[in-house]
Amino acid sequence: MFLASNSQSIGSLILLYAVIFGVMWFLLIRPQRKEQKKMKELLSQVAAGDSVLTTSGFYGVILDVMDDTVIVEFGNNKNCRIPMKKEAIAAIEKPDINKTTEE
Repeated sequence: MFLASNSQSIGSLILLYAVIFGVMWFLLIRPQRKEQKKMKELLSQVAAGDSVLTTSGFYGVILDVMDDTVIVEFGNNKNCRIPMKKEAIAAIEKPDINKTTEE
């Protein structure tokens, strides 16, 4: 009789851990993976002329795109051009084509 109650408690403990893992998966891991996939897709579509915000908080314009790096120009004086990893880009803003034709 002692063995039967012990195996029941182990079974319910395993079930409890499985439920906790399932909840953690849907609340934490799954949304993070979706966000990583979205960011990877966004970084693959980056092109010269796009305005970007870096993870360090600087705004710039992309001049050249290579495999895993980009050359970003910061400021108005056209002298500050820095190569950076694509992963350092936090946000991308595509140039608005309609805006230039309206002016």
